Amino acid sequence: MKIRAIITGATGMVGEGVLLECLDNPNVEQVLVLTRKPTGRTHAKMREIVVPDLANLSAVESQLTGYNACFFCAGISSVGISKEEYERITHDMTLAVAETLARLNPDLTFIYVSGSGTSSTSSQHWARVKGRTETELLTLPFHAAYMFRPGFMKATPGQRNILKWYGAIAWLYPLARKVTPQYVSTMQEVGRAMINAADFGYSKPVLEVRDIVALARARAVEGSSLSS
Repeated sequence: MKIRAIITGATGMVGEGVLLECLDNPNVEQVLVLTRKPTGRTHAKMREIVVPDLANLSAVESQLTGYNACFFCAGISSVGISKEEYERITHDMTLAVAETLARLNPDLTFIYVSGSGTSSTSSQHWARVKGRTETELLTLPFHAAYMFRPGFMKATPGQRNILKWYGAIAWLYPLARKVTPQYVSTMQEVGRAMINAADFGYSKPVLEVRDIVALARARAVEGSSLSS
């Protein structure tokens, strides 16, 4: 199956890494970037729609059909903003996009980037909000939905949108991969795992770091799939 993917959050570190992996992967034939600001990238199989508010896609709905995957990487840190604003962006905006795509593309696989530590019963507000978002996404009528919970990720060469603090700790990656592999992956593995999830599925809907790495390395089994 050739993948026609919608990507959000491509001006952030995770979304940009996933976008680069999609552009490099021959199994992805089309990429539509939904973004609040231009990415500054061009590619033969990529097009871009700038939307000021992702929670309101009514003006561009006619351009959102014919896709079979969504890699939802848009998000924001909970640091420095109110709980209400964090919920509006993390929960409300995500569900608004997902509900629109579920209506327009019932055969679509929706993949949401959550985060390691997400839990609806956590004492931390951000983790509870993401946990609630995951739970509600899994009820929508998609072909399939997967919740990705990455931890520390090594950036892909050529990435422009690197978090400010990343450079200070990037040197720790080789050690962290050996000592705490359950919390560490590369951005390439995250992107490849998303592509594989859309292509042949996975055995469970919520993927921790070890699952992401395993899926990134997996290959479709002829006559079956990892989702069976």
